[in-house]
This record gives sequence, C-alpha cells and structure tokens, in this order.
Amino acid sequence: MIKGMCDVFPFVPGEEAGKDVEKAYLFNVILQPNTSLQPRGFLLLMVAISSAAFVAGMIFMLLGAWPVLGFFGLEVALIYMAFKANYRWARTYETLRLSEAALVVERISPSGKAQRWRFQPYWLKVDIDIPAKHENQLVISSHGKRLKIGTFLTADERVELAGELCAALEKVRSPEHLREMV
Repeated sequence: MIKGMCDVFPFVPGEEAGKDVEKAYLFNVILQPNTSLQPRGFLLLMVAISSAAFVAGMIFMLLGAWPVLGFFGLEVALIYMAFKANYRWARTYETLRLSEAALVVERISPSGKAQRWRFQPYWLKVDIDIPAKHENQLVISSHGKRLKIGTFLTADERVELAGELCAALEKVRSPEHLREMV
C-alpha cells in the first residue's frame, strides 16, 4: 500500500519551518504491507473457527474420540498465532523522502528499529524490470550502494512507485526555472 505519493510534506529534519520554504520534501511516500483482515474481521473469523472446532470436537468427544477435541483446540491456537504474526509483520513500513539535497529511505521493523539510507538525488538510479512480474525488485543505487525497496508491495505497485520516483528525481535534477514544465 502506498500512501501520500507526491504531496509536499514537512520540512527537512534539522531545518526550521520559517527558513527556506523551498527545502520542503518534493516527494514523500509511506510504504506499508497489506494486512489480512481488519480487527473486527479477525474477531469474527476466530469466533467462527472456534465455534466450528468446538462443535466438531464435541461430536468426536461424544463418539468416544475425546483426544480429537485437543487437536481442534491446537488448530484454533495455531491459526490465532499465524494471524498475530501477520499483524506483527504488517507493522513494518518504509518511507521515502526526497528533498533537493537527498533521498532518505527509512525502514522501520516490527520491533520499531529504524534503518536509514541517504542517497544523493543527482546520481541516483532507479531499476525495475518492465513488464512487472511478482519476482521483480525495485532497486535504487548510487555510488556503489544498492537498496531494494518496497519488497512487500505488489509488482504493479512497485512499477507505479518507480515511475513516480523517477518523475520526482527528474524534477529535482532539472533547472529551477524549468521545474514547472516537468
């Protein structure tokens, strides 16, 4: 999921809002993986699975196969843990912020650990294979540094992001008096 593409966003960190209004981000994107279900849908699904497992387990218990009830309980617990792991993974996100001075990529892990990479926009190269395939990767590179971004996005979303990023980079690289035309 891509949010906030191509909007003018807050000022570059370390810059005061009153100085140099032109230092605003020219491109700011937040990339997030899609989640399986909303919390209400998750609750309804777990109630349905638990109810079905309980009814089936009770039938087996009445037939004398009481250990089967424990396996149905284990099944419900494993499904619950799988969804919780998926929700934890969905807390991962990446931000791409382009100013005239740099493209800053920030990746936040589910635990909250942040990693940051800084690229000079004039030398930045954006690589993606077209036509889009699931295994295609969006890679940005400059001065020997390579970084895969948006690995959790769909192939079409990666192509869309690459196009928008290339357009924003062209705008940064063009002379200031020609920027309105780009």
